[in-house]
Amino acid sequence: MPRIYLLVLLAPLILLARAEAETLTLQDCLKKAATANHELQVSAFDEKIAVENVGVARSGYLPRINLQGGYTVQQDPQSVIIQERAVETQQSEYGFFSVSVEQTLYDFGRTSSRFQQAEAHREASSFSHIARTKDVFLQVVTLYYGILEYQKLVEAAEKEIIQMTDHLRVAKNLFEQGVVTRNDLLQAEVQLANSKQRGLMETNRLQNSWLYFNYLIGQPAAYRAELEEVGITDTIPASVEENFPLTNRAEVVALQKGIDAADLAIKESRSFYFPEIFTRLGVDYVQNKKVEEQAILYATVGLKINLFDGLATTSRYRRAVQSRMKNEEQLRMLESRIRLEYDAASNDARIAAERIKTTAKAVTQGEENLRINKDRYQEQVGTATDVIDAQTLLTKTKAEYFRALSDHEVAIARIKKAKGEL
Repeated sequence: MPRIYLLVLLAPLILLARAEAETLTLQDCLKKAATANHELQVSAFDEKIAVENVGVARSGYLPRINLQGGYTVQQDPQSVIIQERAVETQQSEYGFFSVSVEQTLYDFGRTSSRFQQAEAHREASSFSHIARTKDVFLQVVTLYYGILEYQKLVEAAEKEIIQMTDHLRVAKNLFEQGVVTRNDLLQAEVQLANSKQRGLMETNRLQNSWLYFNYLIGQPAAYRAELEEVGITDTIPASVEENFPLTNRAEVVALQKGIDAADLAIKESRSFYFPEIFTRLGVDYVQNKKVEEQAILYATVGLKINLFDGLATTSRYRRAVQSRMKNEEQLRMLESRIRLEYDAASNDARIAAERIKTTAKAVTQGEENLRINKDRYQEQVGTATDVIDAQTLLTKTKAEYFRALSDHEVAIARIKKAKGEL
């Protein structure tokens, strides 16, 4: 009686806890991943860094203001010889400072190329972040349906344990009646142990899947929720599309922006062969009571050109050309890989749909087969081996059915990702 009272008292708390369990749809999980996934948060910093690189490149359009100052102590002041007599021209101790404003007037497109290149890299970083987000989304979808699959497998394992426990009870009764041999009893005990082991394995797979799933959506390891089970998606392509816009894929656009940046890098490196025209305005002050003008104002228009830098400019130019060729080859490789992803996912979706139809019917047949063999055994017409084989076959068929459901939904997600629609 005390145990019954305890259950009555705890029942409302148990029901309340179950009622408060969070229910998540697939879209909820994707939103959590988009805002809390650590990999995406790290990836977002690449875009922020690229934005600051644009600011660095833009600074080339603006003047550079330099300020320098200090205090100097000399052992002896500088002097000149006039009529064989040393005449000091400065103090032995003096302060000084200089302020200059320098502006590049023309550099044959070096600054503009550098700025446009930074902009292209910023856009490429943005699309790369989107592409990384889609990769994480596909992982979330895979784990989402994987957890639903493993939950069903755990339930199937629990039902198998119940079935084998009942079979052990029947075998034990028949053995005590002297109708069957001890071999039937041992078989039932071994199979029950195997069923419990399978249940433990499926439970472990489920728990590990939850751990990785929580990592993807940025939740604590102990977080659990009710995942909404979505019906079978009917959007299976009747035939493989020969052409679909690859620009829907963020990776493609990112590489195209990378090629644009490589073109601008070539233009920038080529500009180092040409001079730079600049202007400078400044004031230099040196504390010196021996001269009349201690502060000098000046304005300069000049030209700078490097005559020899150890072939560094040539190497930079060749490096930029090779980088562009690499990006072009990466783009061609990516386009081929996208086509492969789409074709493989389309095939997997069609095969999974056929597997669902086949295994759904097989599960019904397997349940009927188990029922018949259990009845035959109780009527002493069939054998214990027949019952065990029927149960094993049913569990295997259910596992294939649940796996087909999961594979189908994941394949549909892979198709959407390949087309840039996930």
